Amino acid sequence: MGIFSIFRSRDKPKDATSGSAYRFTLGYASSGKRVNERTSMQMTAVYACVRVLSEAIASLPLQLYQYTENGGKEKAVDHPLYFLLHDEPNPEMTSFVFRETMMTHLLLWGNAYVQVIRNGRGQVIALYPLMPDRMVVDRDDKGRLYYEYTISDDDAKTIKSKDSTVRLSPEDVLHIPALGFDGLVGYSPIAMAKNAIGLSIAAEEYGSKFFANGANPSGVLEHPGTLKDPTKVRESWQDTFGGSQRAGKVAVLEEGMHYTPISISPNEAQFLETRKFQIDEIARIFRIPPHMIGDLEHATFSNIENESLNFVKYSLDPWVCRIETALNRRLLSENEKGTYFFKFNVDGLMRGDYQSRMEGYAVARQNGWMSCNDIRNLEQLSPISDEEGGNLYLVNGNMVPLKDAGAAYSNEGKEDKPDDEVLELEESQDNRSGKRRGTH
Repeated sequence: MGIFSIFRSRDKPKDATSGSAYRFTLGYASSGKRVNERTSMQMTAVYACVRVLSEAIASLPLQLYQYTENGGKEKAVDHPLYFLLHDEPNPEMTSFVFRETMMTHLLLWGNAYVQVIRNGRGQVIALYPLMPDRMVVDRDDKGRLYYEYTISDDDAKTIKSKDSTVRLSPEDVLHIPALGFDGLVGYSPIAMAKNAIGLSIAAEEYGSKFFANGANPSGVLEHPGTLKDPTKVRESWQDTFGGSQRAGKVAVLEEGMHYTPISISPNEAQFLETRKFQIDEIARIFRIPPHMIGDLEHATFSNIENESLNFVKYSLDPWVCRIETALNRRLLSENEKGTYFFKFNVDGLMRGDYQSRMEGYAVARQNGWMSCNDIRNLEQLSPISDEEGGNLYLVNGNMVPLKDAGAAYSNEGKEDKPDDEVLELEESQDNRSGKRRGTH
């Protein structure tokens, strides 16, 4: 019993940072700023990273394939799941909006939850995203997973319950976890990097307050005598010269009063450098090339294309694989898993410039592993008929096996001669060869 209780406590999913002295629900960073999913989206760098990844995943063609008898694959356009994922997962959303929302939840909360609606035969007929901050993943007394969701008036009326919470079985929830420690629940990237994001929020707030309080640093108004009401003098100065809209006004000081600035300038505090570094820091969290969120400081014509290809390989591909495997696991029946599979098409993003593509097509065409229609399909062109050679596979005739080298020359002159003439020709060739050998 003790071993079993240890197993359950170890595997019980918790949406908190393991080993830390704080809970993410408090959300305060070391800078003193409150950081959560919604406040972090007010940072332009975070918003840009989430938008780039979400829109990239949503724009990729997602299709259902099935294996053919000859070992190939083809689109399963007649399967009901093809329409759900490719066109319309539910009556309220397009496939683009659905996948964009699901990816946004993954990037901010570290988990994407989708309610799976099935008919009486167990077939999937609709998919509705669920808010991650209102979902709890836990185990019952027998160690089985269950999902407990808090219902809101904003939700689609797909969950009927008299209580404010409803318990869903794993079969009714498509759960896509991000990086996590137990493999069951992902941890929020915002929670893990909240100090970096909190520093960005603090730096942005500092800059905003700097311009709100005046274009010059705050200082001290010195008076040679004694003021009866210093508060009134300070408020009068702030009303006259405070705020960015009053910056640059000429101050007139009376009664021997003079102004002494005491604050350091933003440049001395490396304010701008801090803000630029935090952009790179946030881009590092989401594994986004800085040029894709507007930071072109280190971008050149020679490296920007490679950076874009690296974005597909090292940023998109892990998310694509994570989503594909989750879709195959939850939406396909046990009988379908060996025949059908979901696949994102990233070929369009991996294509280089026009010249590079044409050179690659030429190599594939000459070596016989792509036909004319294969190339036209990748370029979004209509196919041509078989009579015109559209599905013909060609190979370069200059390339022959080593054992067949010179075979064409050894048979030269024999094709059109009778057998007796061929025999005489071979004997004469042998005689000439013997004479040549004898001369040496």
